[in-house]
Amino acid sequence: MMAAATAAPLFAARRKTVAAVVTEYRWYSHADVILGRILGGYSANGVHTPPRTNLVSLHVEQTPQNDMSREMAARHGFRIYPAIEDALTLGGSRLAVDAVIFIGEHGEYPTNEAGQKLYPRFEMFSKILDVFERNGLGVPTFFDKHLSFSWEKAKLMYDRSRKLGFPFLAGSSIPLTVRTPRLELEWESPVEQVLAVGFGDLDAYGFHTLEALQCMVERRAGGETGIEWVEMLEGDAVWRWHDVDAGAWSRPLLAAALASHGAGLDPAKARQGGRPALFLLQYRDGLKAAAYMLNPAASRWTFAAQIKGRGEPASTMFGPEKPSRPLPHFDGLVRCIEDMIVTGKAPYPVERTLLTTGALAFLFESRRRRGRVETPELKVVYRAPRNAFFQSA
Repeated sequence: MMAAATAAPLFAARRKTVAAVVTEYRWYSHADVILGRILGGYSANGVHTPPRTNLVSLHVEQTPQNDMSREMAARHGFRIYPAIEDALTLGGSRLAVDAVIFIGEHGEYPTNEAGQKLYPRFEMFSKILDVFERNGLGVPTFFDKHLSFSWEKAKLMYDRSRKLGFPFLAGSSIPLTVRTPRLELEWESPVEQVLAVGFGDLDAYGFHTLEALQCMVERRAGGETGIEWVEMLEGDAVWRWHDVDAGAWSRPLLAAALASHGAGLDPAKARQGGRPALFLLQYRDGLKAAAYMLNPAASRWTFAAQIKGRGEPASTMFGPEKPSRPLPHFDGLVRCIEDMIVTGKAPYPVERTLLTTGALAFLFESRRRRGRVETPELKVVYRAPRNAFFQSA
């Protein structure tokens, strides 16, 4: 009797195993919205994809009353370990997982005098790197949000990661969401000035704003070469700068970015109330950038660019006009995390997040000093991928 030509394979392909290390796992925390998609699948571009990886272990630093890690472990079968090393070795002596997801976001941690939340990202991630170094290799690793509140700590972690040479992805989910209207700057675009509008906490949401800006400008002619200086302005100083000659270049870009904000954000209303902030960045190649944090007027991230030889600015909003599902930007992020784990190749350079981490850290130093801060440290050179992924639905 002949065997059927279409018989199923004897063994199904093994999914890559993942260890997660998080500060807190509660409803709508980053651990929830990222690991929940690792466990249950995600809908990048509105199409559901079942999990391609297998979460097998978890270390959680803090367990508040609304902690959900124990319930999720019981439901999905992964094990919770008391130490970071044990989560990566599964209680043994050797690295025993194929990938690591690190989420140092949310939890009860102090805030310094400048307004930066002092998450122990350096301390926790250093323990992950210690395991990699003892084993003589690393595995594909995702690092959520910015690397640290401190440039020095961020650079130390980055340097250690590059020495080990493992696939490393980091940063914000905002660059991976839908853009309304769809906008991707052409490769090697002659960009002259850029502007972003953001909202919310200057630390947590300021980082998202900088990453939204950076994912666009890294495509400019010559690639990324770093940032020369930064400055943070707040309150009335924001509009004083906007109204004088120094801010003249930003006015048409701000108008374009506000017009892309949902149904449009009235410029007069954008100036009323609250305590606005402004991030000014001078890139080493001459590019000028500004990021207006408009609280409480703005509620979306927008971007505008003046491109040489083009009359009107190009502009877009990060996010769909009317989301069809909760937090769609995390669908794109988890797709990219799993792509890296499955292929062993990060879909975009970790240097993007190294640069935005440094820019934000020095912007808070500018807040302390009440003036411009030169940033020779931010000579971060890299090339963005020619065909970068972001969602279309």
